[in-house]
Amino acid sequence: MVNETCVIVGASHAGVSLALQLRREGWEGEIKLIGNESELPYHRPPLSKDLFAGKKNLNEIRLRPAKLYEDNKIELLTGVTVNSINRNSRSVELSYGEPIRFDSLALCTGARANKFPSAERFKNIFSIRTASDVEKIRPSIVKGKRALVIGGGYIGLEVAAVLIKQGLSVVVVELADRILQRVTGEKMSTYLTELHESNGVRLLTGVSASQFEGDDQVTAVVCSNGSRFDVDFVVAGVGISPEKSLAENCGLNVGDGIVVDEFGRTSDPMIYAAGDCAFHPSELYGRDLRLESVQNATDQARVVASNICGKQVAYDSVPWFWSDQYEIKLQMVGLSEGYDEMICRGNSDLADKNGFALFYLKRGLVIASECVGRPKEFMFSKKLIGEQIKIETRLLSDESIAPSEWVG
Repeated sequence: MVNETCVIVGASHAGVSLALQLRREGWEGEIKLIGNESELPYHRPPLSKDLFAGKKNLNEIRLRPAKLYEDNKIELLTGVTVNSINRNSRSVELSYGEPIRFDSLALCTGARANKFPSAERFKNIFSIRTASDVEKIRPSIVKGKRALVIGGGYIGLEVAAVLIKQGLSVVVVELADRILQRVTGEKMSTYLTELHESNGVRLLTGVSASQFEGDDQVTAVVCSNGSRFDVDFVVAGVGISPEKSLAENCGLNVGDGIVVDEFGRTSDPMIYAAGDCAFHPSELYGRDLRLESVQNATDQARVVASNICGKQVAYDSVPWFWSDQYEIKLQMVGLSEGYDEMICRGNSDLADKNGFALFYLKRGLVIASECVGRPKEFMFSKKLIGEQIKIETRLLSDESIAPSEWVG
């Protein structure tokens, strides 16, 4: 490996973790980490939280200091786009400069924010995926301004929470019948609806933003139910799509992302993928998944680094996520899709400040949980799900029995 080169496309959570793990695994060759942003790599979760709220600046959310890349002899190329991959010559074509040859290639290209159809026409329709996106919207965040958020997913709700706390008027429009319908059950949707409404956010579900008034700036939004809102700006949180074009254009297998096996290998054994862009098999859930989380990006990248160095380590971690809204931290583990039973531990009424946990079961096994102010339940849920431990369901709801007693 001394004379070999590993090229990593994407200076993301996955890309940075993979580069550093390669050195820990003993990779002695060159490591080239290529990012299309001019910035030193940074954490993405704070974009819709602390950075958006102005509580932290960009330097405070860096993934690693510049010196760490230097100390680990990782060549970090920022502001560079990889235009294409040549599998025959084992090289990547860059937006400028000579092509770079590789012995191993890792695609950590992440995902891009879905464009709202009217976003290009109006200058005040924003999305949030990069630090530059946040900088573009920041001048609009002024007390008394009127914002409309399209999309009641986690990003949309986090944005709404920040804006309302900054003294803006906020309306959230969600096409589905309830917020977070794709990822959670009715009880959690109800709880978060009440949380936002109690803080002054107006939520409209089952409707779409169907008409935009104004010239180059949106001045009003008309919804499919006839509601009309005067606005100063719009934030579109309508999901993300995997960045898979590089892989697709060079003939790699793609689906809902870049298709990889349990070792993170693509259909070309010298090319790997990790993070939001990777469509990987899950033995735990019995199907292929593409996960959008920091945990998945970093853990999967570490596994890929091990396999680039010649090991055979399969990736099958239990996915977990979190969301900060107002003073609430929501911690989630597992995937609830297909559940046939739901159990609540504690009181999910907004007035109750002791927190609660929701457990989603399928054929008697816990497959997911969502915890508000319940870190112990969250921690032990990981074990229940990962090891597929079957316990009496009454133990989950009985608060006289500590979570540590659920497992041996």
